[in-house]
Amino acid sequence: MTLKLTILGCGTSGGVPRVGNIWGACDPANPKNRRRRCSVLVQREGEEGTTNVLVDNADEQRVLEDLLDEGKPPVPPNARRLDFLLFTPFRYPPPPGGSRFRGDVDPGVFYCADEVRTACAELGYWRWRHLLDTPALTRMPPASQTVFRVRLDAPAIDLRAPPLDVDRQAWTHPHDYRDCQAMARVARTAGVRAIRYESVRDPVHAGCCAVLDPDAFAKRSPLDQQTWMLSVFRERVVWQRSHVLGDEMFEFPAAGWSAPPVVPGPKRTASAARGEAARGRRP
Repeated sequence: MTLKLTILGCGTSGGVPRVGNIWGACDPANPKNRRRRCSVLVQREGEEGTTNVLVDNADEQRVLEDLLDEGKPPVPPNARRLDFLLFTPFRYPPPPGGSRFRGDVDPGVFYCADEVRTACAELGYWRWRHLLDTPALTRMPPASQTVFRVRLDAPAIDLRAPPLDVDRQAWTHPHDYRDCQAMARVARTAGVRAIRYESVRDPVHAGCCAVLDPDAFAKRSPLDQQTWMLSVFRERVVWQRSHVLGDEMFEFPAAGWSAPPVVPGPKRTASAARGEAARGRRP
């Protein structure tokens, strides 16, 4: 049996209608394209044929989310008291190579920053990296992002303060995280639950924090939330927010960032190239 999920009319997915009268590749004259909310088409294929179910209301959506949740990695026991915005980083495995303070086999890490601007710079960098890794995209259209505050109460170390600041070059390397990951392992062993450090992506290098343990959160939920719009271009990243007190905007030129060097593949020998040609493949 196979299960296929198709999201219909999802937020900023390319080719579907979006809020703001943006129709993408859809025909606004076709009534089938006029959707008031997102829906999910669930298709189950088995020996008896195909069953189609349209999930189109809150109750059905809740049941579907519960079913999908059963197939996800378990939430660590000491993170289950937290809101999903807080426990999610502790639930999933890291990307290949890990992150700044998390190796391939290390527990989860929640990353945050002292200021909204710094958090925007850090996340904006990774969205920009995603754009660079997708040659077919020239830009990423505005997408809503949730910015929120948390309260921490836990033993912490500060890599910006003596005596740890002597190794600043290791802590702020743009792509090599091995020293930071090793420090996080030592910190966990010593009972440290958070590491304060200098932002590498923010041009003013303001403060960031890596939360190593879910028990570091003093409150189970975010204290407040804001909605920002993030637009990503190959030459810059732009964050914008409108509210009753006026408009806010952060812009980060990509010239201040760098992508990790591309590791070349193994060189082929002349004999290998001749063998491929003999098998009918282009060398």
